[in-house]
Amino acid sequence: MATSNRRLIRQRVLQALYAYELSKEPISNVMDMILADLKSHKQDLEFAKALITEVITHHEEIEAYIRTKVDHWEFDRIAVVDRVVLRMGICELLYFQDIPPKVTINESIEVAKLFSTENSGKFINGVLDAVLEDLKSRNALVKTGRGLINKNIHDNKPRRPGKGT
Repeated sequence: MATSNRRLIRQRVLQALYAYELSKEPISNVMDMILADLKSHKQDLEFAKALITEVITHHEEIEAYIRTKVDHWEFDRIAVVDRVVLRMGICELLYFQDIPPKVTINESIEVAKLFSTENSGKFINGVLDAVLEDLKSRNALVKTGRGLINKNIHDNKPRRPGKGT
């Protein structure tokens, strides 16, 4: 799948998660509606569904990461779009081992710039950088493949997110 397609897929994932957040419709209904035109692009559809599913499955853990990095902000006053973009980015850092952290952060910034406020890109960058540094300091970042920040990130030991192992 081309890199440019991934940004478009992330935009769709943002739209689906945003719709889910506001409507509380079953996620399967939301995905059917928003991802309908991806059915002929199997890899794109699989990535979109996997990201949506992981964000929802690990919602509490991801929210905890966000809250620890924005303790000087009133959490409920963070724009909904920004919270969704942060959830997606943190989910990619934690659960998508083949996506380099820099790609996750850059894509999150670009999606935030497109869909949120003028300052959202800087905010998203700051929070995701802080989460990444925390994961690296605890050796909790597991990434495989090309394009990684450094060789120390690669760790084949299974880990349990949030436990630092």
